[in-house]
Amino acid sequence: MNHAQTYHIGNNQITRTKKSKAVAPTTGRVRPLDAKTQGCKRSSERQTQISTCGNVANGFLKTSFLPKLQENKTLQACQKTAKTEKGFYKSLCELAEHYKIEPMQTNQFEYPYNMALAIWDIEEKLKHCVLNWQEIRLLQDSKKTYFISEEKYNTGTTLYYIPIEPLYQMLHDPMRKRNAQLLVSVCSYLYHIADIPYFRQEDTYLYWMYEMHKDWVEQDDETEETEMYQSEFNKVELIGDCIEKKLFNRINLQVFEKRLNSFKSCDTFDNDCWQIACNAFALYTQYPHTSIFRNAPIKNDPESEAEEYEVIGMEKYISFISHTTGWLYESITDTINNEFNEYGLMEEPTICKCFDGKNITNTNLDFENRLFPLLDDMCSLLYNYETTRK
Repeated sequence: MNHAQTYHIGNNQITRTKKSKAVAPTTGRVRPLDAKTQGCKRSSERQTQISTCGNVANGFLKTSFLPKLQENKTLQACQKTAKTEKGFYKSLCELAEHYKIEPMQTNQFEYPYNMALAIWDIEEKLKHCVLNWQEIRLLQDSKKTYFISEEKYNTGTTLYYIPIEPLYQMLHDPMRKRNAQLLVSVCSYLYHIADIPYFRQEDTYLYWMYEMHKDWVEQDDETEETEMYQSEFNKVELIGDCIEKKLFNRINLQVFEKRLNSFKSCDTFDNDCWQIACNAFALYTQYPHTSIFRNAPIKNDPESEAEEYEVIGMEKYISFISHTTGWLYESITDTINNEFNEYGLMEEPTICKCFDGKNITNTNLDFENRLFPLLDDMCSLLYNYETTRK
């Protein structure tokens, strides 16, 4: 059995957490993650300079310098063999061809500077050419040396919690009933196809959160606010179950296009609803069976850096929720912040591509690049509608 060893290019480190502030309403900030990188170490190797033609007096100003050779663990671990360099450049060519990048010619330089320069060059080009590029890793086993490229959608430590109580209010507002019906089709798509968790389903994270806070209220000594608190939980359950029945009805998907085409915009709010619905319908049409969790990191992956760290799963920060204002929401988000502060990493949509001579998966994060902004827009729209009514 060949045991591949992984080396990380650059100075990326496991991201650590630091104390966070309370999440903001609608798509609230969970917490900033504190990521530190190492500085460049000194190297005794000289830089190779490439001079342009010109007057000797102006030679220094017209000289471009190649980057210094850093003490890179990847190259230190790789043995200097013709096989290693051949595998390195073969994999590099596959990577460059896949991303349609022209790599710098570095074969004329001595080992290990030739490989270090090639890595530096391809990293710089990937940063500018690939929207979701995260890092490249170099693997070496007894048979070959090859690259793995990682692409990741950065969720920005955001809670994507879509409030449904404003949708319930909209359905009972004669002036906004058409808006509500259009948004019900959007939410039905998110519920059935995009697979967004619903807080009234017992296996979801927010269901457990609501139940835990309900238990706390019931176990506390009775006060003047106890009845109000219990009434709030009853309202959450009643409205939550009512809206879920509507979203569960797939007729909303069948009439989605008809509702969209017949909708007439009369003001800014109408236009915002229509634009969100257009974006959702375009995703539904292009990705009729695609879940938001399709590129969630594989749990217990032996290649994962997060193996020894507690990880915030995607299902914990993406969900439908009752509402995003008031004491109950603030209480729940405080609890979530306290819990998330104990975690080391967040799961985010990730694609890993292996350039080892085999067929390369031609996948991307286009779906995620469009769905997450859609969730953000939905959260903001419903939150603003809810707050303007109060």
